[in-house]
Amino acid sequence: MLLLKCISGSHAYGTNIASSDTDIKGVFVLPKIKFYGLNTTEQVNDERNDIVFYELRRFFDLLLKNNPNILELLATPDDCIMFKHPLLNELKVEPFLSKQCQHSFAGYAMAQIKKAYGLNKKIMNPMGEERKSILDFCYVTHGIGSQKLTQWLDNQGFTQSECGLVAIEHLKNTYALFHTSQFTEGVFFQGVQSSEEANDVSLSSIPKGQNPLTYLNFNSDGYSKYCKDYREYWDWVKNRNEARYENTLEHGKNYDAKNMMHVFRLLNMAEDIAREGIIRVRRPERDYLLKIRNGDFDYDYLLKTSEEKLAEVNALFEVCQLPAQPDFASINQMLFELRDAFYSLK
Repeated sequence: MLLLKCISGSHAYGTNIASSDTDIKGVFVLPKIKFYGLNTTEQVNDERNDIVFYELRRFFDLLLKNNPNILELLATPDDCIMFKHPLLNELKVEPFLSKQCQHSFAGYAMAQIKKAYGLNKKIMNPMGEERKSILDFCYVTHGIGSQKLTQWLDNQGFTQSECGLVAIEHLKNTYALFHTSQFTEGVFFQGVQSSEEANDVSLSSIPKGQNPLTYLNFNSDGYSKYCKDYREYWDWVKNRNEARYENTLEHGKNYDAKNMMHVFRLLNMAEDIAREGIIRVRRPERDYLLKIRNGDFDYDYLLKTSEEKLAEVNALFEVCQLPAQPDFASINQMLFELRDAFYSLK
């Protein structure tokens, strides 16, 4: 049975533009046979999560945790409510508000700020599609300095497969380097790397009686970080929302404007909760939020302002009169009475 169906997201916030999607969220109650039986369902949604409906128990569980999306759903503006069962008319958002909102709203905003940092880094530091190998992170001694292994190999007319490495005791990631030209025919070395995808250098058995041509150091930490950054960057390229990415490039400020808009919306909502004990879904600072979305502000300014706002919100929660968490017993009773009332309907 459907209990609540609302238009959510930007239309509810008042920040929608012509290209905005229409998100739908709602609440339903399972029939008795499914609720008491094995075949239960907590929520249903489409592939993109543009449409999401929560079973009544899941809805209450998320309200108890002060989940921002669910608190917003309960406080949806009247003009965005498509259907509301009369038995929900007395269900208000205020009994659920607590100091947990400091973490659920402001903490989520902080996560979005970190996401903005990461996106800016990707935009400002694009990675080549051709993946680097171990060889690009190896250096050899050169006089009193060092030289890239690839350059040294070119200068010597060698290939990496003709080289052999021996680990040097007590010196991490440092190796003695030999070449087949130092030995009689029949000597076979493993090379510096076994393949382009190798995660570590290869070691070889070296006949006695020869001194190494040089010493090699493999920057394994740098290589590991590069591999992680490379994977994350190209996963991002593969999965990014191209429309939002093009918008990011279009306004030229190198940040996801929609993401930064939500940072300030969340922080302002957190301030409302701490100061007034209310959820104000329809945002009075709509014009300011749309300026952020339009890319009217510099990235550094927004980061600085958001961090200052976060500190202010955290200070407000320290002294606000909200309870540490919602009253579990009274809300549990509320859920029981609601479900009992629904199941009692003919």
